[in-house]
Parts: sequence; C-alpha cells; structure tokens
Amino acid sequence: MAANLSHDLETEYLSQLGARVRAWRSQHGMTRKALSAACGVSERYLAQLEAGEGNISVLLLRKVARAMSVPVEELVREQAPSAKCIALLGLRGAGKSTLGAKLAESLKLPFVELDREVEKEAGAALGEVFAMYGQEAFRRFERRALERVLGQHERAVIATGGSLVNDPGTYKLLLERCVCVWLKASPEEHMNRVIAQGDMRPFKGRSAALDEIKKLLDDRNRLYSRANATVDTSGKTLKQAFNELRSALT
Repeated sequence: MAANLSHDLETEYLSQLGARVRAWRSQHGMTRKALSAACGVSERYLAQLEAGEGNISVLLLRKVARAMSVPVEELVREQAPSAKCIALLGLRGAGKSTLGAKLAESLKLPFVELDREVEKEAGAALGEVFAMYGQEAFRRFERRALERVLGQHERAVIATGGSLVNDPGTYKLLLERCVCVWLKASPEEHMNRVIAQGDMRPFKGRSAALDEIKKLLDDRNRLYSRANATVDTSGKTLKQAFNELRSALT
C-alpha cells in the first residue's frame, strides 16, 4: 500500500511539472518545436514531459528552464493542495457554469452558482431582486450569500455573478478567501454564447448589445485582472478550455 501511495505521489508530481511547462508555452505563445530548438531537448521528450510521463534528468530540466527564462526551482517546487475555494470570474457567456461544474466534478468538490444563492437569500428570482429591491439591496444579498457559502464550504468551486467585481468589499472578500480565475473571452464569443443560451439578460431590448458587452469588458478589465489567474476561452473547445483551467490552478 505504501508503494502504491508513493507511486501515486510521483505520478501527481510529474503531472504538475508537465502542466507548468504546458501553461508557460500557452501563455507565451511558443510551440513545442520552438521550445525544443531553444533548449536542445527533443520534441518527443518535451511531449512526454508535458504529459506527465517524462522522468526527466536534472540537467535536461535545467536546459528547459533556461530556455523558458524560468528558475528551475519554480518548475520543480512541491505543490501543496489549496485549502481555498476556487472562484470563477467573468461576464455571462465566459463558461463559468459549464467549466465550473466540470472542474468541481474532477476535483470532487461542491459546485456553487452564487446567483442561485442570492435568489435563496432574497426569496426571489434574480431579475425580480433588481426590480423589487434595487441594486444596493442586491449587493447586500450577494455579500450575504458569499459569506454563507464560504462559511459552509472549506473548499468548493464557485461561479460568481459577472458584476460582483464592482462591489469593492465583496470582491475583496472573494480575493482573500478564494483562488480566483478570470475566464476571459472576446466580446463576440460572449455575445454568441449568450444568444445560444436563449437569454439576452441583461441586454434585452438593446439594439447595440455587442457594443454594450464591449463596454462592460472595458469597464471591468482592470477589476477582473486582479484575479490570481486568467484563462482565455475564446476559440477553444470545452476540453481545451478545461485543460487550461486545470493548468492555471497547478
């Protein structure tokens, strides 16, 4: 049993090492072929490394780290399990619900949609909350819902409302208590996904919905970028976006 545990830990460690290299290439737009040429390590070896299958030697790993301009100790550091919740940020259509549910399932954690918790607090559907109580009351319900969720779950995956970042106090609490990931997408992707969902809220009745989405992104970019990590889901399949999200969390 001890041998099996040791093997599992080694496998997880190699997987984390490969994910770091893969995430670095993605962030810097470098192909595996280009990294191979820069470090002198074969593409086949790099592919094994990124797949978590390469028991790479220290000298070869140092070559890879130098080509990436990353300290070798950054690649080989031990990854302690996060004791925090994971919060997904972004506008509607970024993939928070879809990716969040998939991430929670893979990590065997509860999945929480904060908007549904706001409805529980208010005793009304989200649209009715704004209509009956107004924006300030909505923010109070949202803060109360987040505090309750964080109190109930030591670890969970939370899909937040797109405008949560506009409330400084609630956003500060989220950043302090959660590992936050901004799921980013182009305005066109947001628009297409919202249309596919068959729900144009909060753009219903606006002739320039795409312009409105662009404005919202411009207004919130600075706030969303305070997240611990950013994953761009534009033009990616669900599997690709999910793999990048997992890599961003390792």
